[in-house]
Amino acid sequence: MEYLQRTYRDHFRQDRWTSFLARYKETDLWIGIDKASWDQRIVTFTTENLRCLRREMDGWIGQHTEYAKALIPCSADTDAPEIFREMSAVAEKSHIGPMSAVAGAVAKHIGEAIQKHFDIGEIIIENGGDIYANLSQPLDIAVFAGTSPLSEKVGLQVKADGFPLGICTSSGTVGPSLSFGKADAVMIICHDALLADTYATAFANLIQTKEDIYPCIEKIRQHSDILAAIAIKEDQIGICGEYNLQLF
Repeated sequence: MEYLQRTYRDHFRQDRWTSFLARYKETDLWIGIDKASWDQRIVTFTTENLRCLRREMDGWIGQHTEYAKALIPCSADTDAPEIFREMSAVAEKSHIGPMSAVAGAVAKHIGEAIQKHFDIGEIIIENGGDIYANLSQPLDIAVFAGTSPLSEKVGLQVKADGFPLGICTSSGTVGPSLSFGKADAVMIICHDALLADTYATAFANLIQTKEDIYPCIEKIRQHSDILAAIAIKEDQIGICGEYNLQLF
């Protein structure tokens, strides 16, 4: 129930952002805009943009059902919406299906659309545990890891000089997303939200027990496009990358 109710959203700082929800079909976005940039018109613009994006995506995927079911990299036709071509590109790096990047892709596309139409100082979009963030100040981000005793007790201190970023989390024990692992959480940070999303799923697939955390982290270290990562299984944690561990 905690995941379904998304109570982890309560941890976003309300003094830093004015927030609202944008929902359409299965998509449920939490969006924060810095208070100095807030414009009520952003709400209507975002809702309409999300509806248009989802209708475009649903229309194409309805005619290409094999794409939605693919568990290995799958190319999108040249006539496919740009978002699917981007998802296919990052899946070539993670070696899993392109739909593993869909949450990060939607968050990024909506975030970029808002920034093109409004003068925004900071924006952060959370989509089912996957985040697109373009911020001017540092961010302390906790990891939601279900019933693990480490859930929301540990995270990362993200420096201000690296944005925009994708901060994405995958789990085999929390939420409805397909996972072949049993990780409580694997958080990946990349400059590209789609890449962070697909990598998070791919590496979460590798963890079945606590003993898998160390070899998983060692494999993550081999990817220079991953800025930082945390892997959690029960009471064990692995961490690597350029950001410091943060306790909450």
